[in-house]
Amino acid sequence: MRKIKKLIDLLEKSNLCEIELKEGEDMVRLARNKSSVEVPMQHYLQPTILPHGTPVTEHIKEPAEKQHHGHLVRSPMVGTFYAAASPESQPFTSIGQRVKLGDVLCIVEAMKMFNEIESDREGKVIEVLVKNGDPVEYDQPLFVLE
Repeated sequence: MRKIKKLIDLLEKSNLCEIELKEGEDMVRLARNKSSVEVPMQHYLQPTILPHGTPVTEHIKEPAEKQHHGHLVRSPMVGTFYAAASPESQPFTSIGQRVKLGDVLCIVEAMKMFNEIESDREGKVIEVLVKNGDPVEYDQPLFVLE
């Protein structure tokens, strides 16, 4: 019980949405509503000086996040993306593979805890948006499902 209370304190004092701990056969998962987690968002705009008489519409850039056609599976936390359980293991999923609800797609390591990211629906993986070992942000798209 002391360990669980420490995990609850850690969850309350951090920006984490979820903590999962496995010890032998025992497993504890603590989660809180994502709406109760404040994630600071920072946006920086770089000013653009246009030559006199140039229409503004000529300088409008594409949105920062690429538009994907399909269902996006997003990271529930900040951490490091791993496609497989270990460097010697096969990836959990690959492009063209059909996945079911609850299938493990990857692992996101956060604070030395390895969190399995599961598919939130059935579908076919049509794109993997991050590379093994890449840092990921909260709510960043990881996979596109058809």
